[in-house]
Formats: sequence, structure tokens, C-alpha cells
Amino acid sequence: MKFANWMKQILASFGAMVFASAVMAQGSLPTVEDPSRGTGSGIRQTMQNHMYDWGVIAGLAIAAIAFIVVAYYAIQVFTEVQNQKKKWADFGMVLVVGFLLLVLIIWLLTKAAEIL
Repeated sequence: MKFANWMKQILASFGAMVFASAVMAQGSLPTVEDPSRGTGSGIRQTMQNHMYDWGVIAGLAIAAIAFIVVAYYAIQVFTEVQNQKKKWADFGMVLVVGFLLLVLIIWLLTKAAEIL
């Protein structure tokens, strides 16, 4: 019986320590930041403002993926130029078209962010 009581006391002490540490941890959590367009007049408008922020982040991700794809293809063509399978004009054309494609994508995403 003494062992069971001793075990209960240890478990109760451990539970109290876990509860106290959880309460102390909650005290130092940062507050939630408002969306870039503000909180709005209600929950619906606040959620729309949060979705706008997520849309802008998705646009940034699309632009980053486009940059990676263009860079990968440019490196691939450069390798083929070094292996004498393609000419330097092909590499230059890839760079020019890739640059124009990236500018177009960034411009379209900027316009889309204004429409949101």
C-alpha cells in the first residue's frame, strides 16, 4: 500500500509540474498579427484579408518556381553547349526568353494581387 500511495504522490506532483509549465508557456506566446489589409469590420472581412495574404504568398511561390524552372533549363542548355550539341545562340535565346517569361509572370502576379 505504501508503494501505491508513493506512486500516486509522484504522479500528482509530475502532473502539477506539467500543468504549471504549460500555463507558464502560454504566458509568453506572441499575439496574432493582423492581416496586411487590417482586421476589417467582422470575421468575414478579416478572413478575406487573411486569404488575400495567402494569395500573395502563393503568387510569390509561383514566381519562385518559375525562376527555378528557367534556371534549370538554362543550365541544361549550357551543358549541351559545352558538349557541342547546341550552339551559343540557343543558350542566348533561352536566357532572353526565360528573362521575358519571368518578367511577364511577375507582372501578371502583381496585377492579380491588385485585383484581389
